[in-house]
Amino acid sequence: MRYLPLTDAEREEMKQVIGVSDVNELFSCLPSGQCHPPLGALPPALSEPELVAAFQGFARRNSYSAHLSFLGAGAYSHFIPEVVSYLSGKGEFLTPYTPYQPEVSQGSLQAIFEYQTMMSMLTGLDVANASLYDGATAAAEAVLLAVRRSGRNRVLLAANLHPEYAAVIRTYVQNLPIELLSVAIDEASGRVDGNDLRAKLDDACAAFVFQSPNFLGVVEDQRAIAAAAHERKVYAVQVVAEAMSLAFLDSPGDAGVDMAVGEAQSFGLTLGFGGPYLGFMAVREEFLRQMPGRLVGQTVDLDGKRGYVLTLSTREQHIKREKATSNICSNEAWCAMRAGMYLAVMGKAGLGRAARACHLNAAYFAGAAARFGHVRVVYARNFFNEVLVEVRKGTAAALAAKLKKKGILAGVPLSWFDPEQKNRLLLAFSETHDRAAIDRLLAAIGEAK
Repeated sequence: MRYLPLTDAEREEMKQVIGVSDVNELFSCLPSGQCHPPLGALPPALSEPELVAAFQGFARRNSYSAHLSFLGAGAYSHFIPEVVSYLSGKGEFLTPYTPYQPEVSQGSLQAIFEYQTMMSMLTGLDVANASLYDGATAAAEAVLLAVRRSGRNRVLLAANLHPEYAAVIRTYVQNLPIELLSVAIDEASGRVDGNDLRAKLDDACAAFVFQSPNFLGVVEDQRAIAAAAHERKVYAVQVVAEAMSLAFLDSPGDAGVDMAVGEAQSFGLTLGFGGPYLGFMAVREEFLRQMPGRLVGQTVDLDGKRGYVLTLSTREQHIKREKATSNICSNEAWCAMRAGMYLAVMGKAGLGRAARACHLNAAYFAGAAARFGHVRVVYARNFFNEVLVEVRKGTAAALAAKLKKKGILAGVPLSWFDPEQKNRLLLAFSETHDRAAIDRLLAAIGEAK
């Protein structure tokens, strides 16, 4: 059945109303040659072998696949077992909509339930939801949750929070009666300035949002932060942009943190040119009824057999709008399911080995880079897998450009986020790097004086 939403007469009437003689006028703002060609100009259809050859030709034009990459700053490259892509690509997982009908959705529901369980274990918190959009919006949702739960309207943000996360939070609250204040960094350690934090914590604060490992790559003292916040009955919210760190560092829950939110892209999702990614949220039980998104629960049927259902769904389309806490949609469920498959395939031991390799590779680089005189490691301790280096002569962008010519994408210049940070470069290491790759990076930096 063909779908024709408009007749020719209706189209002509619409053009008259808006004052155009031809539909192409609607696209006149596009650069010449960038608009779609007339249908008659389209080339003839290709056979399957010709089509495969054409796309292989396009792929060969992408030279970056051969580059050695140390990019990070919120998006990380990790090894993904092929079975994860195979299983998550099966039609019964890839195509279904929200599993509203448990009688026909047990597989999807159980997979999401297992994901929630593993995220709770990794974060050390009571409950994790069935995913959010990405790390930045998860952080913003945590701010809204803390304000709802506490009845207070002031939120403190660590100055070393990922700048894009902070920007999304500001966007979320710009038209709400929520005040945001920044907590300074101790430049010597790269951590939150404890004195400034304690000075700004008061009875008007709902939460303190900090990142660990933070945007500078440094692991924060979670216990000290949580203790300081709780003295003023303020919630401690930890952002985790590199989820792999959860398998190596102390868990947020064990450190006394109330909420852990962030980005789980590292768990089986490709970089994908920026998405789709996977926001996660794990909280203490007291926040359960205020969580955004969905929660899959385990129950039994009339025959006593185990089953899975959507226990909590807080989206505005399901309940009264004034009681809704979320408009999170169902497209994230597949990303959560894929992450669950990755975690199950890797297992506790495999995930631990991968996380440990990330840290050891970063430590190897930091130790070897200490011999250079033209660059220095800014924070030589308390890092996980990202190392911040400072260029003594020239700019970080200039150093990155030199290494790019050698086929090395040597990290993210902080000037991308702050124009004043011209001489700092953030490098990320993962289990996919071996010593030969890191030695190649070190040699290239040594030559780029």
